Amino acid sequence: MPYPDLRAFLADIEDDVLHIPGEIDPKFEIAALLRQTQSEGSAILCDNVKGYPDARVIGNLFSSRARTAKALGTDEDHLNETYLSAKTRHAEPIIFDGLAPVKEVVHKNPTDILELLPILTHYEKDAGPYITSGVVFAKDPVSGRRAMGIHRMMVHGGNRLGIFLANPPLSVYLASAEQEGKPLEVAVALGLDAATILAAVVKAGSAGPDKVEIAGGLRGLPLELTPAETIDLLIPARAEVVIEGRVLPGERMPEGPFGENTGYYFSDNSPVFEATAVLHRKDFIYSALCPWTTDVDNLLSLAAGTELLGQLQAQAHGICDLELVTGTCGFTAIISVDSLKVSDVRRTIMLALGMDRRLKSVTVVDNDVDIRSPREVAWAMATRYQPDRDTLILENMEGYVIDPSVQGGSGSNIGFDATLKNRDENPMIATPADADERARQFVLQARSG
Repeated sequence: MPYPDLRAFLADIEDDVLHIPGEIDPKFEIAALLRQTQSEGSAILCDNVKGYPDARVIGNLFSSRARTAKALGTDEDHLNETYLSAKTRHAEPIIFDGLAPVKEVVHKNPTDILELLPILTHYEKDAGPYITSGVVFAKDPVSGRRAMGIHRMMVHGGNRLGIFLANPPLSVYLASAEQEGKPLEVAVALGLDAATILAAVVKAGSAGPDKVEIAGGLRGLPLELTPAETIDLLIPARAEVVIEGRVLPGERMPEGPFGENTGYYFSDNSPVFEATAVLHRKDFIYSALCPWTTDVDNLLSLAAGTELLGQLQAQAHGICDLELVTGTCGFTAIISVDSLKVSDVRRTIMLALGMDRRLKSVTVVDNDVDIRSPREVAWAMATRYQPDRDTLILENMEGYVIDPSVQGGSGSNIGFDATLKNRDENPMIATPADADERARQFVLQARSG
């Protein structure tokens, strides 16, 4: 079923939400809680946030692949194909009729954002609180084209935030505004439904599809927008929170250190955002996304991994599935193929590494291997791979910006061919199909009592 907002989704997955009733501090404690519970799979809702009596914090929303599938109206087995299909069914946004829920409370010209929002401090050496799940909306000052994406934002104090704009299109929009000596108007939405967050991390580029329309396709219903209060933008009407403001032209401030998704601290000299208004629901839910957790892994795996799968399938035959390995920051992929020749496996490796500059390592296995089972992938590497024959190394490749192993911007890539070369001589062991079915029935009977 389509979910119009975060609350509708949470109501439908209530049995999969773990409520934390005790008072918990947004400085370090909520992040520690999310890290410690990430392997359990439940979403975490903090009902009693220290210093913020009218706010709750939701986290680990994407820590379960099954829950992510539910957000798109499907199940785990059909998640990739549903995502690839739904994101092509663009739906134009519509204007919300009446007072938008996000405008229940409006603070214009806020003097201290931290007084209003429970922005988390995640790791012990972080320079301060960071917004990590804010979906940033902006318009190209030249063409008027709209865009959205997730960009980390550090609280500098008062109404100022640093914003890390390393990727297009928002980095391009800011450059265009700065050429004219003008600020770039942006809105930061927090507490959106899961499908819209997924749309925000789709790779689109400056000339790619409209992510707002992609969100409509993934949601299965158009995104509802409403005019902002202090800037010339349309904002999500059913968001829990929206911060309106402007990125100042030509101004930069040190930003960081920040515990990034690679598990290490990074710093930058980033543009500066000044808030002109904070809008929120009366009892708003602040959405958290703790870096270097399975929450981020699953979000990356679906948005980046499934995107890459679709691109590979469009250019090569025999590509069955793809998984970005949990804990590798999106740098490592496992690809399953159906009966490819050695030369085609190598071509697949080269294609994948060329399509996504984050990738450092690609392993190709046959489609009889479960690519989401570390045991089966390790077994394929142990029994189907020979280092001198099945390794492909590419030197002097572009390194990824937040990879601490990169030296001077240059890195290297590696590919492993863990497909079975002599299948007829080495059939896999298996139990008979009728015995498997009987065993499944015995288990079902035992579980049903």
